[in-house]
Amino acid sequence: MSSPEAPLKGAERIAAYLKTLPDAPGVYRMMNAAGDVLYVGKAKSLKKRVSSYALRGAHNERISRMIAETAEMLFVTTASETDALLLESNLIKRLKPRYNVSYRDDKSFPNILLREDHPFPQLLKHRGAKTIKGLYFGPFASAGAVNRTLNTLQRAFLLRSCSDSVFESRTRPCLLFQIKRCSAPCVNRIDLAGYHELVEEAESFLKGKSQAVQDEIKAEMTTASDAMDFEAAAKLRDRLKAMSHIQSSQGVNPSTFDEADLFAAYSEGGHTCIQVFFFRAGQNWGNRPYFPRHAADLPLAEVLESFVGQFYDERTAPSLILTSEELPGRALLAEALGTRAAQKVEIALPQRGEKREIMERAMTNAREQLGRRMAENSAQTQLLEGVADVFGLETPPRRIEVYDNSHIQGAHALGAFIVAGPDGFEKAQYRKFNIKNEELAPGDDYAMMREVLTRRFARMVKEEADPADAGRWKRPDLVLIDGGPGQLSVACQVFADLGVEDVTLVGISKGPDRDAGREHFYVPGKEPFRLDPKSPVLYYLQRLRDEAHRFVIGGHRKKRSAAIGANPLDEIAGVGAGRKRALLQHFGSARAVAGASLTDLASVGGVSETLARKIFDFFHPGG
Repeated sequence: MSSPEAPLKGAERIAAYLKTLPDAPGVYRMMNAAGDVLYVGKAKSLKKRVSSYALRGAHNERISRMIAETAEMLFVTTASETDALLLESNLIKRLKPRYNVSYRDDKSFPNILLREDHPFPQLLKHRGAKTIKGLYFGPFASAGAVNRTLNTLQRAFLLRSCSDSVFESRTRPCLLFQIKRCSAPCVNRIDLAGYHELVEEAESFLKGKSQAVQDEIKAEMTTASDAMDFEAAAKLRDRLKAMSHIQSSQGVNPSTFDEADLFAAYSEGGHTCIQVFFFRAGQNWGNRPYFPRHAADLPLAEVLESFVGQFYDERTAPSLILTSEELPGRALLAEALGTRAAQKVEIALPQRGEKREIMERAMTNAREQLGRRMAENSAQTQLLEGVADVFGLETPPRRIEVYDNSHIQGAHALGAFIVAGPDGFEKAQYRKFNIKNEELAPGDDYAMMREVLTRRFARMVKEEADPADAGRWKRPDLVLIDGGPGQLSVACQVFADLGVEDVTLVGISKGPDRDAGREHFYVPGKEPFRLDPKSPVLYYLQRLRDEAHRFVIGGHRKKRSAAIGANPLDEIAGVGAGRKRALLQHFGSARAVAGASLTDLASVGGVSETLARKIFDFFHPGG
């Protein structure tokens, strides 16, 4: 009996697709035998592009290795090469194939929002979909950059930052008015016309007309001074100083263009840093470094081009993009980004003048940032090698998870884990778990740890059983449990019940009197041990434990604060914000509302007899 033929793989498998491939644009995916996506590419002609992979001896070592691993390919035809480029960027960003350039994406960039859905517009930070009516200014590189700008804008234009509910309930000016960061429109310290003058000045300033706004305020200050109104002149002077502070803190502000994103890429030792600078309304609104993952032999221009395409996958490109390298597919990329942004997008390589000077400064930032990153990674690599030695791992761990719980006498119980690896803390991978077991005894840390570990690793086991659903709950190499033998025993039992193997479990308990440096470590099948108090590995493990503790305590405090701030009136159908406010103003507190009679409830303005009965029955069930 003849044995079944082994499935085709590598160049032979790729060649088998050529008979049915169209001479049309599209996107292809190369996958290994386990179904993992190795590479995503686009092509003007799928047939011609894929046929190049079937040629033997025409590729470098990296491409040859990728071809050899390929066991399957998937294809999607598109209407145009531009559509193929957009789809390619989306798939790379989502799948993060091993042989593509990819990077850890951050959440959306923050903006400043000047709301227009209220008579007295509010100035605030906004992140996410632009669904609120108003003017959006951004993006800013970080929450810190937008917060600093907002604080200074409040001093310069005295616009309110409070919510509508707070605005409507004020009876006297708040602290912001006292420290000259708000004009207190909530209590009529400024009329509607005067406030709208401030709004118009702020809008003009944020649109880049800063000099005109400053000139106008200088003229007002001179007029006030001449009229001997020195208090008004001093207020205008303080506003001018705040505007100057915004401009000086922004560093380089261009004069030859108003709007652009700048990408400066620097590569060394197979690693790359890309500094992204945001310029809007002629002002520098911050920068952020990125460190894309890519093959060491990939040309820098290709790395940058792939990065830019992915960067704008869910963002709108500005009218001008400046790059430090000549991108091979610049025209096609500009067309694709312009299609998505519904405007013409230009991608340019600065050659001379102001743009070139700004690019050179950005390149210096990228070079220095990469140097710091490589130094940190070298130290991190040594620490992970030390962790492997301490706990007997065959290789340095790529993913470490640290678990901790928090509660107060069993109330508001919460479990969580943090993730660390070669790139430091992976904060996007952190997870919290609200303890759901209602039969859990107050303060039963063992039961809490059992629930958290069971929920987390059951999801991982489910994902691994269905590779199409994989991605969120990755398998760790090392799990640290904040606790001693009891906690470790619970973890071992959970792993045994779920059939989880090849994950090292370690318990870490604080020393006598909870002294740092005297921790005991517990590994299944070994005697407890301690590390040298001066060991760098011990310091590293302490940092991991402290980060887990910080994360879970923060989550617990938020949960507790939400419970404290909850109002039972919010649970009653028909009691909206207005009626809730009327009830609280009439009775003074939710507790007083709960104790009120049916007649007293019905006497409150806006509360009908039917609603009064509903409120009374809510607090007196069966009464």
